[in-house]
Amino acid sequence: MNKERLQKYLAECGVASRRKAEELIAQGRVRVNGKIVTEQGVKVDENDLVQVDGKKIEKKEKNVYIKLYKPVGVVTTASDQFGRKTVLDLIDVKERIYPVGRLDYDTSGLLILTNDGALTRKLTHPSSNTEKTYIALTDKTPSKEALCEFSRGMEILGRLTAPAAIEIIDVGPKGTKLKITIHEGRNRQIRRMCEKMGCKVKKLKRISVGSVTLGALKSGQYAYLTDEELEALWS
Repeated sequence: MNKERLQKYLAECGVASRRKAEELIAQGRVRVNGKIVTEQGVKVDENDLVQVDGKKIEKKEKNVYIKLYKPVGVVTTASDQFGRKTVLDLIDVKERIYPVGRLDYDTSGLLILTNDGALTRKLTHPSSNTEKTYIALTDKTPSKEALCEFSRGMEILGRLTAPAAIEIIDVGPKGTKLKITIHEGRNRQIRRMCEKMGCKVKKLKRISVGSVTLGALKSGQYAYLTDEELEALWS
């Protein structure tokens, strides 16, 4: 097995992000084969004994991080009792990965999948405030008053939504395009909020999660996250 930088090894073991792993090394909290390591360039593999704060660190399974352009008509689950196509049917990897959060059956766009439970918890926990941005095509143009209510927060199913960002980016014969950024992930939240504004969502696509975007992906395609994209999700 090829050796890799210690900070990358720690990140892939789920100890911390690469940047945080570098801090652990600099603080003298990491040992390799019994010796404290404070240099960032040290390389290791699975045959080396790596410890953080005295705890042995091991790779159980390679962490995989994927972004998928989910098409409409695909369910965001590992399996479906009705035999519908799932997001995992679109991805060919040997590791067992799972979607981070969900996109509705009739919503398309960016979906992140991984086997890294720590990252999944970070991105889905309410306290993370991870921004998720969508483009919605509605049948009507919402009023200024409705846009203000949307951005301040509105009551949906008895609960007030968190403040959100919304702007009109185009008005045409097919409808009105809205750019919407939310920090929550309630079931059909954007569709319900638009309904409360008096608009029906005709199409909905998620274009980004945090700073990770669809990039050049086409519907149904996927790609591995770059180191920069992964680091941004951890930060």
